[in-house]
Amino acid sequence: MTSKIAFITGITGQDGAFLASFLLDKGYEVHGLVRWDCVDTCTRLEGLDIQLYFGDMIDANNLNFLIKTINPDEIYNLAALSHVKVSFETPSSMFDINTKGVLNILDSVRVLGLERSVRIYQASSSEMFGVSPAPQNEETPFAPCSPYGVAKLAAYWLARTYRDSYCLYVSNGILFNHESSLRGEDFVTRKITQAVAAIEAGQQDMLTLGNLDSVRDWGHARDYVVGMWLMLQQDEPDDYVLATGQAHTVREFVERAFAHIGIEILWKGVGVNEVGVNVKTGKILINIDSKLFRPKDVNYLLGDASKAKEKLGWQPEIYFDELISDMVNADRRSFLDGWESWQKAG
Repeated sequence: MTSKIAFITGITGQDGAFLASFLLDKGYEVHGLVRWDCVDTCTRLEGLDIQLYFGDMIDANNLNFLIKTINPDEIYNLAALSHVKVSFETPSSMFDINTKGVLNILDSVRVLGLERSVRIYQASSSEMFGVSPAPQNEETPFAPCSPYGVAKLAAYWLARTYRDSYCLYVSNGILFNHESSLRGEDFVTRKITQAVAAIEAGQQDMLTLGNLDSVRDWGHARDYVVGMWLMLQQDEPDDYVLATGQAHTVREFVERAFAHIGIEILWKGVGVNEVGVNVKTGKILINIDSKLFRPKDVNYLLGDASKAKEKLGWQPEIYFDELISDMVNADRRSFLDGWESWQKAG
């Protein structure tokens, strides 16, 4: 039996690394798109038997050439400028990559006449729901609150339009927040777990955060890539929410992360003057910086993945506490490994 061929854009990211490993275990031949300035993140792919290509989502000619050359059975579009706060500062780049890039893939498949042979996964986002009341599912109205959410929503509708107009097999995965030890250090969850490990190791004094009261539905990326794959194994394309169905605040994430190393946090003050204090020592460990607040924030995201459970047979295996434990322990090991390497070098 000939193995399937998968092409993953954004392969150097958290999801790309987990998905590549998952597909290799399934017997796939895996190809990936790497932007020239993301070479350093290729360390996440070490030891994986994959073929990498330099390229960019806004270069339609290059994408067309790669899709024609690779001739994939499945395309997983995970490439995105995905930092929500940054989207307010670079909205034009956000739309070029997150919307026009998707259009380039869809139109390449159409122009190459691969509508019948290629299945496409489009990474949509819970940020598209914005201020819509929770819980959110596939029928919830979209009301994005950021250029990122708007760009993702435009890409979502492009995928549906090409599906309906040209019979492309393209499914939107509307994924709620999913994290891991591979998460970028500029995301709040990784910023928290890395700071906890650094404070424990005596390498950092304080953690600075923005809005502590934002509510998110956090799962583990390892679970979510399984859902991506399952979407493309169905007879017909469709759109699915993936979520844990559990919501927690950033404040809770901080408390659980510090609790994992035996530190209880007591909150004092209000608003930007609020601080988090170590109950035992009285030392301030968390403070608030108003510069880290978004111009407009999404306050409550909670997913309802009933459709994915019923039609895909998907449900998460890793929930909030285990996720935090995994991330904190990984960052603790990183500091320990760094210390041991320093000692050996000395």
